[in-house]
Amino acid sequence: MSVFFLPSFNDDSLWQQAMTHSSFANEQPGQGEHNERLEFLGDAILTFVSGAYLYTRYPERQEGELTAMRAALVDRAQLCHFARSLDLDRHLKLGKGASSSRQSARLLCSAFEALIGAYFLDVGDSIQPVSDYVTPMFDTVVETAAQKGLKDDKTRLQEKAQQSFGEIPKYVIVSSRGPDHAKEFVVEVRIRDKPYGRGIGSSKQAAQKSAAKATLAMLL
Repeated sequence: MSVFFLPSFNDDSLWQQAMTHSSFANEQPGQGEHNERLEFLGDAILTFVSGAYLYTRYPERQEGELTAMRAALVDRAQLCHFARSLDLDRHLKLGKGASSSRQSARLLCSAFEALIGAYFLDVGDSIQPVSDYVTPMFDTVVETAAQKGLKDDKTRLQEKAQQSFGEIPKYVIVSSRGPDHAKEFVVEVRIRDKPYGRGIGSSKQAAQKSAAKATLAMLL
């Protein structure tokens, strides 16, 4: 039996709200609330549940490693994968302006978070049923996500840039200020000459790492 299935809802209005994008609600007033509040709730729940999951599964890992692994386990790309495995795109109610974005990673990630928020409310504000629901999904990807999370941001960005753009990122020093003993560098990532994230650090390397992290947040 597949671990990817939609949960049963006692309150169908919560399920409907979870699948209602703001574009639909704005175009169809009176047809129900959109899912942004549920998305907020689901994001918080997934952060907690994934943290507890990794804490139990990897008792030998330290805080920094667990934090990186959690970020990889519930990042946009991963939650989008879960959403696609559940065929959430078929259930989404979108306005005309957003209908062409049905396969958008950002939209699907948000829909999955809203689903989790709605399910949490449907089961009486209880974490355990939600944990029982998502844990089998985590099990299918955790080893890959763990390895991904343990890579530093510059390595992850290089892999992402090569995969998506066929090019490695460039790190450009935008400015530097301060005396030699306390210099501060501002670095910008550029891919195909397009500017992405910026980072600030007390060394060029630290600023590059910060810029890579900011760029990953934009691309994932």
